Amino acid sequence: MTALWYIVEGLVTIVVIVAVALVLVRVATRLLSRPRSVGRVEIGRLQDSTHTDKNGAVLSVQSADLQMDSAALEAIWTPMHLERLARTYWRFLTRCTLGLIRVQYTDNERFVVFLRRPFVLLAFRKPEYRMDGERGVVRWWIERGVLVAAPGVDSDGYLEIDVSRKATETDGRSTLHVDIEIANYYPRIAASIAQWAYAATQSRIHVLVTYGFLRSIARGDLAESRTGRFAQIDDLSSPVGPRPRDRGAAGDERPASSAG
Repeated sequence: MTALWYIVEGLVTIVVIVAVALVLVRVATRLLSRPRSVGRVEIGRLQDSTHTDKNGAVLSVQSADLQMDSAALEAIWTPMHLERLARTYWRFLTRCTLGLIRVQYTDNERFVVFLRRPFVLLAFRKPEYRMDGERGVVRWWIERGVLVAAPGVDSDGYLEIDVSRKATETDGRSTLHVDIEIANYYPRIAASIAQWAYAATQSRIHVLVTYGFLRSIARGDLAESRTGRFAQIDDLSSPVGPRPRDRGAAGDERPASSAG
């Protein structure tokens, strides 16, 4: 029975990735053809850095700067909006896959599923948050899932959203820097088929989801949080350690701690 289930899981993995890839070909054309300005918000060029180490662990960081009114950014610089930012990421994943991929919630876990459970693509622990006046971090630790190879099950892999802000030289304007990071992730498709298969499918899907997510931020279209746990910045600990974009330059591959 166990052997049969592994076969079914493998087939589901292939079907899901092919189906989502076909859907996103159309979505990608629409997204990438849109202007980089949304109202008074300008979206900078999306930077994509994806590497795989000798053991098969993936480190992928997508980064971009959004130029926006300082007052508008100040209004959303709260833990409540950080929670909504996290929820917005998952909402766009569902939207851009036309509902094929959905996110289900429990008190302690988040499940990315193909239509519904038991087809769990990725299972995460509930998110951890850190925030101060200049930076906010949300991290989901990876537990298991059809898309996770054996070395990555209940290991130290995670998905992280890291946002930071600073004033620009233009009066009344600020820069919101956004990093979306996947670290220490062992993709099953790379382990089962080949690394190029991951690069051509899952990796591309994540880049497109990130770009759509950035446009949602620019529009101010943030989803309502499912939990609403935090109200004030003082409710959270401050982020520590370098940001994803700075870790390589600092010679430090360790993530910023976000336990809380």
